[in-house]
Amino acid sequence: MADVISEYQKWKQQGENIRTQAKQAMEARFRELLTEAMSLAEEYRADFGGPLKPPAAVTAFRYKSPSKARARKAAKPAAAKAPEVKAPEAKPDPKVAGLQKQLATAKKKLEEAKTANAPTRKIEDRIYEIEDALRLAGQ
Repeated sequence: MADVISEYQKWKQQGENIRTQAKQAMEARFRELLTEAMSLAEEYRADFGGPLKPPAAVTAFRYKSPSKARARKAAKPAAAKAPEVKAPEAKPDPKVAGLQKQLATAKKKLEEAKTANAPTRKIEDRIYEIEDALRLAGQ
């Protein structure tokens, strides 16, 4: 009986060691891929003049490219960040302008409702919907 228990404990410890090694390998690979993505985005920006857009599903990673002087001085680039998506400074989209006006109006109504101690839930929901529409229009 003692052999079975000790054998189980050894097996469990080996599993923990393998799990730790796999975790470290995945983290290293993740950092490596992000660093590669960052360098590709920098090269794309340098060659084609605009930011490289990530897939729509990627929204959490942000990376702001440093100036050339700072990039050389930095000992370690930010490896856990992807390029930041910037919209080109072109003509404003009429749909976006309309949504921004709606947002401003809704925020004003929210402030008025708060000062009057009126219910604000519907107005807050509307503001969230407008902000969501603005984010989608920005993509």
